[in-house]
Amino acid sequence: MVEYKDTLLMPKTDFPMRGNLPANEPKMQEKWDAMDINKLVNDRTKDRPHFVLHDGPPYANGDIHIGHALNKVIKDMINRHRSMTGYHVPYIPGWDTHGLPIEQALTNKGVKRKELTIAEFRELCEKYAYEQIENQMAQFKRLGVRGDWENPYITLKPEFESRQIEVFGKMAEKGYIYKGLKPVYWSPSSESALAEAEIEYKDIKSPSIYVSFEIKDAKGVVPEDAKFIIWTTTPWTIPANLGISLNPEITYVVVAVGDKKFIIAKDLLKSVSETLEWENPEVIQEVQGQELEYVVAKHPIYDRDSLVMVGDHVTTEAGTGCVHTAPGHGEDDFMVGKRYGLEVLSPVNDQGCYTHEAPGFEGIFYDDANKVITEKLKEVGALEKLSFFTHSYPHDWRTKKPVIYRATPQWFCSVEAFRDQLLEAVKNTTFTPAWGETRLYNMIRDRGDWCISRQRAWGVPIPVFYAENGEEIITPETIAHVSQLFREHGSNIWFQREAKDLLPEGFTHPGSPNGKFTKENDIMDVWFDSGSSHQGVLVERGMKYPADLYLEGSDQHRGWFNSSLITSVAINGYAPYKGLLTHGFVLDGEGRKMSKSLGNVIIPEKVMNQYGADILRLWVASVDYTGDVRISMDMLKQISEVYRKIRNTLRFLHGNVSDFNPATDRVAYEDLNEMDQYMYMRLQDVLKAVRNAYDRYEFASVYHTINNFVAVELSALYLDVAKDVVYIEAVDSKNRRAMQTVMYDTLQTLLKVLTPILPHTTDELWSYLNEEAVSVQLTDFPEVDERENFPQLRAKWERLIEVRDEVLKALEEARNAKTIGKSLEAKVTIYADQDVLDLLNEDAKQFAQSCIVSQLVIAGSKDSAPSDALVLEKTAILIEKADGEKCERCWSYSESVGQNENHPTICSRCAEVIEKHYV
Repeated sequence: MVEYKDTLLMPKTDFPMRGNLPANEPKMQEKWDAMDINKLVNDRTKDRPHFVLHDGPPYANGDIHIGHALNKVIKDMINRHRSMTGYHVPYIPGWDTHGLPIEQALTNKGVKRKELTIAEFRELCEKYAYEQIENQMAQFKRLGVRGDWENPYITLKPEFESRQIEVFGKMAEKGYIYKGLKPVYWSPSSESALAEAEIEYKDIKSPSIYVSFEIKDAKGVVPEDAKFIIWTTTPWTIPANLGISLNPEITYVVVAVGDKKFIIAKDLLKSVSETLEWENPEVIQEVQGQELEYVVAKHPIYDRDSLVMVGDHVTTEAGTGCVHTAPGHGEDDFMVGKRYGLEVLSPVNDQGCYTHEAPGFEGIFYDDANKVITEKLKEVGALEKLSFFTHSYPHDWRTKKPVIYRATPQWFCSVEAFRDQLLEAVKNTTFTPAWGETRLYNMIRDRGDWCISRQRAWGVPIPVFYAENGEEIITPETIAHVSQLFREHGSNIWFQREAKDLLPEGFTHPGSPNGKFTKENDIMDVWFDSGSSHQGVLVERGMKYPADLYLEGSDQHRGWFNSSLITSVAINGYAPYKGLLTHGFVLDGEGRKMSKSLGNVIIPEKVMNQYGADILRLWVASVDYTGDVRISMDMLKQISEVYRKIRNTLRFLHGNVSDFNPATDRVAYEDLNEMDQYMYMRLQDVLKAVRNAYDRYEFASVYHTINNFVAVELSALYLDVAKDVVYIEAVDSKNRRAMQTVMYDTLQTLLKVLTPILPHTTDELWSYLNEEAVSVQLTDFPEVDERENFPQLRAKWERLIEVRDEVLKALEEARNAKTIGKSLEAKVTIYADQDVLDLLNEDAKQFAQSCIVSQLVIAGSKDSAPSDALVLEKTAILIEKADGEKCERCWSYSESVGQNENHPTICSRCAEVIEKHYV
């Protein structure tokens, strides 16, 4: 006798319910490596239009952090999506390898730099950099990031350095490179100049002093016994004071306080009086700032003049309106001093200590000098007030120590010379999110010239020679020669050879009658290295330039986006990118910055060991990366639940199409049942929304669209309803094959559109399908299939689902009242307005199936409903126990159970299937 349970067509799949991702993903990655998946993908797409996302290089030091994971996964999702939607997508990952952190790491390891030649020390730096790259590369690959890992770009490689020298040479040829003495950010802790991008701000406590300057020559404008009062928070710069700046448009007042007279801005009289605790100050004269130009004051400590100058950088926002001016220690000071012909005095050395140019203070560290200088000012009677306040102050991003402004001879790129071109290039760039344009535009508009020299050993040398008379030598000939030398030997040759051996053979210069030359010892700012990558990678490797996209954190508007723009526009007149995409920073679950001291650091490796890379990738897809994002182990646990739901839905779909051959079993769209057509339409809606969201880099929208489709329309509707057909009906029945057709298309579509996010999982399931492509990565997203009847279908089924929702609500109440247990135990009677009744009568059987109830009665108007019916918005619904007996095979209730004497325990539908196919 046939066992009814053996006649049920239950799902068949070997795809495991549990992903066990931490153990299985590395095996999948080994499989990818063995088949060289990156080459297979690129070979398949090589004749398509190119899409180039140029990788911003992470710094080769230490393990990757969660911000790196966010960045690389977003890039990978974009690249995978593009390669499956009509593009050829060569992706070259890269590393930034020069600069101070590696020098410091070696020092921390006990390397005694002073005992080595520069070339020897640089060789150790290079070795260390490669060790770090190997470590980080393994971690990026573990994330499932696909790219040319065999041939990454590395900024220390000879071919990259050679291109960088060419960039410098072209910029010099156009007159954009110059050497000058001007104040730059100087880090005493690093003993080097820093660029704007290497600065971060932290709060520090500083002295705030008011200092009076006596007048030496009042030019008959103000009383000779009056004194100017300045305010400063850097007492250590007083020895470098050469002047006092006023605003020509501001009104100043001579104020009598007791037997003394002081000069300050009129608008600041009230605040200064309160700060200096003046009693009854009396204004005895008003004078315009312009009239005070060229008055001569006396330096409060030295026998030296302090010239009164005018400039519009002076404001009345704070202080006294009289600005202490030290041209060697401030940008505005330098500019105004230059206009008035003042020397650039900077009496502080590389370590931040006073030199002989600050008599009486030689050898004192600038920060320690604040106290000493203040005491000296008090001693000479020039200190009017001392207090302390906390404020934001620039720090070296690497050493975390404060920096100073200090004038030193440095190499600069003149941004001013081509600023308009830069701003035009910004306007021609597409920004995601859109606010990035304003940010980058303003940074380019407001930035000063770029200081590109650094006083370090580990970096690309500035390829400049000096003649005997001190003249700088940068010619196309010398640049081409050095570039070729670097290509052949690497930049270390600069430190291994004498200047004459680095110049072209037989090179002569009028400034060197004896044929003697020296070379520059400074190296380039590391932002010049990575900023030249459009030449070192895109041009060097024959890739698309400008690139389609640069993608980094929002801090790169002042970093890599900025330096890349400057170098590209300088040499070619256009930006190196067509689009810029920025993401925010990763914070903990409470919105705090991650720090070891708070113990809230989430390490990618730990997440992957506990949950797997696909869970981390799903988290990346779930967040709105355009702002700062949050992560915690609790959030990852929630994400893993979403993953489980997606995985099990894919597994259910696969299990139910195990006996479906699309070539022979597919049912044409026109022949599908209406509910199947509706789900096919919803699949196309999802596909369309997901494709559009991917195109706009809106991964959170992809995530939510798929998640909702899986949870609401598949799991809670279609797949639940499908069991009654796919399990119960005959293997080849039209209804069953119709549902399998939709399930098969849904499985294929979901696998493909999920591949950019969950490549390990989708490729794992793909291996269980009998498909020609060896990997889902070697397929394309399906195209959206629009059908003529979609509008009518959508309108009708939106109404049906509203009614179904009311039926489900009534079933839930009946279940709570213990009227029924499972929904198949129910007989549902619906009372409604005529338009709803007409809608349901079109296919009552299908509607009953969609509600998973045994019997459905479409009765009269809502008004005629019995008193025990549940009255809802569109309907009144009566839930009763279903008539008849429970079918042993399909579990629905029917009065036909027992009618077939050969099969007395099953319904007529099941009996027919058994007799036709199993007896």
